[in-house]
Amino acid sequence: MSTATSTHSRTVTVSVPATTANLGPGFDCLGLALDLRNDITLAATGPDVAYDDPRPTRYDVAVTGTDAGKVPTDSRNLLIEAADELFRRAGRRPAAVAVRAVNRVPVGSGLGSSSAAIVAGLLAANAVCGAGWTEGELLRLAVEMEGHPDNVAPAMLGGLVLGVLPDATHGPAELILRRMEPPRLGVVVVLPDFPLLTADARAALPPAVSRADAIFNASRLGLLLHALTSDEPDCLRVAMGDRLHQPYRLALIPGAPAAYAAAYAAGALGVALSGAGPSLLAFAADDGEAIGRAMSAAFAAAGLRSRTWLLRPSAAGACLTAGDSVA
Repeated sequence: MSTATSTHSRTVTVSVPATTANLGPGFDCLGLALDLRNDITLAATGPDVAYDDPRPTRYDVAVTGTDAGKVPTDSRNLLIEAADELFRRAGRRPAAVAVRAVNRVPVGSGLGSSSAAIVAGLLAANAVCGAGWTEGELLRLAVEMEGHPDNVAPAMLGGLVLGVLPDATHGPAELILRRMEPPRLGVVVVLPDFPLLTADARAALPPAVSRADAIFNASRLGLLLHALTSDEPDCLRVAMGDRLHQPYRLALIPGAPAAYAAAYAAGALGVALSGAGPSLLAFAADDGEAIGRAMSAAFAAAGLRSRTWLLRPSAAGACLTAGDSVA
C-alpha cells in the first residue's frame, strides 16, 4: 500500500482492489486481492473544525460505474461512515467533503465492496485531516469496523493475506496479518442475479461443528496455503474443500451447486464461493473463459442471469495519491 500519511492533503485519490475471502476452508481469516478496482477522489474544503463542533460536515457524494445506483450517496455510505469514524478519533473534521467514486466492484457480490469502501474512507480521511495514522493503525480500525480481516486486509495490503484476530484467552494480544505473494493463476468470477445478504448467509450456518469437520478444514487450509504459494495448483481441488460454511450457503443460491460442479467439469483447478456469495470463484490455468461460460449456463438453467469477470490476483493493495498539500 502506498499512503501519504505525513502530509495534510486537501484532495486525495484512493484506488482499492476487489477481494475474495475464505477461498473454501479459510473461513473469516483468508483473503486475496483481485485486479478489479474502485477509484475514489475525496476533496475537503473549508477549514477543519473540532469533531464536536455543532455545524455538521457537508458531504456531497457522486457515484458512477458498476452498480452505481446501489451505492448510497448519504450517511449510509460505508466510505462516509469510515471517514467520519477516523475524523472522530482524530478529533477534527473538514467543514465540507466532496466524494467522486468510480465503482467497478459489484455491490453485494461477495467481492469485498464494503471492505473497499471502508479502506478507501479511512485512507482518504487520514490524509485530508493530517491524522498521521500508520498502516497498522488503519488496518486495526478497518478490521474493527468490518469484524474480521479476510477482506479488509488484502484490500489494504494486496496479495494473499492470512489474518489472526486477537483473543483474550489464548492470544494473540494484537492482530496478526501475514501477507504472501498471490498465485499466478486466472480467476473467474460469476455473479448470479440473486440477492443474498451477508447476514442471511451467516444465519444459515450451524451453531457448532463436529471434530471431524474441524479437522477437515484445518488440513485443507494448510494445503491451500501451500498450493497458492508454491506454484503447485494441482491439489487445489482438494485444498478448497470446506465443511464449515459452503455446503449451507450454496444451498441458498439457485443453480449454485450445479455451477460449482460445472466449473470443475470445464477444467477449473479449484472452486469456491467468493466470500459469503452469491458469486462463485474458480481458479484457472488460462483466462478461464470456458469455465465462466459453463458456470453461467448452470445459473441460466436455474433461471438466473449472471455476470462474469475474468481477472487475475493482484499484488497491489490500496493506493493513495495526494493532491494539493497544506501545512
